[in-house]
Amino acid sequence: MDIKKVFIVGSGLMGSGIAQVCAQSGIEVVLNDVSDEILQKGIKSIAWSVGKFVEKGKVSEDKETIMGRIKTSIEYGPASDADLVIEAVFENKEIKKEIFSKFEDVCKPEAYMASNTSAIAITELGAATKRPEKVLGLHFFNPVPMMGVVEVVRGVSTTEETVEMGMEFVKKVGKEPIRVEKDVAAFLLNRINFPSTIEAIRMVEDGIGTVEDIDKGVKLAFGRKMGIFETGDMVGLNVTYGALMACYEETKDPRWYPPQLLRRKVAAGELGRKTGKGWYEYNKDGTKKEKKRG
Repeated sequence: MDIKKVFIVGSGLMGSGIAQVCAQSGIEVVLNDVSDEILQKGIKSIAWSVGKFVEKGKVSEDKETIMGRIKTSIEYGPASDADLVIEAVFENKEIKKEIFSKFEDVCKPEAYMASNTSAIAITELGAATKRPEKVLGLHFFNPVPMMGVVEVVRGVSTTEETVEMGMEFVKKVGKEPIRVEKDVAAFLLNRINFPSTIEAIRMVEDGIGTVEDIDKGVKLAFGRKMGIFETGDMVGLNVTYGALMACYEETKDPRWYPPQLLRRKVAAGELGRKTGKGWYEYNKDGTKKEKKRG
């Protein structure tokens, strides 16, 4: 099936990013969230990002044409004629299952259903529907417009036809797909990424190194564009916590259990850029505050 219309639940960083790359690729999008106020915040973010792409000549169309492909709704009704529906909310299994149950009620029989989860089992989400064979994982990375890879995850019941649809969709939106053939906790890339994040936090806990120096080191030595803690602040510490807990609850393996420092920061509401403080502190315009020394 050629994907011409996509319905996305969740207008945060991930959902709005997915909406943007879809619209830039000529796909009609309906972005859904719980309120118009939240949706307009997402649209504002997309418009700014698209404007930057236009300025740099990275897209062939003008901003108005691209933005014209994105509609918003607080209802699930517009999902009825979507070819693909994507859930992109925070890492809470019960909320995600509820969304997939709603998809089942409104989507046309031939529609495909995907989750952008980074850790929760696709098989379990598919079981919330009557068509688990059409459910897959499409794990985009943050920030979506800039990151070039997407994991295409097969659940136990996912058919090869559904996986192939996912592969072609990812290519259509300008990304490179990676197949994940087994529905394991953290899938493929985060099974590499999460342990380094956990170890970095523990080194800060133990006073071995600072947030600033660890980030500087991984950027200069490993060639990463953003440090581990800079990335954590952008994604949201609560999102990292939720993903790690999902892995822990799935496997009961203590290596996935969130470090105490992360747990405390989440409990304190220090969630990153969106709250003005996480691993770093931020000004009102989102820029990082310079740390005072001495």
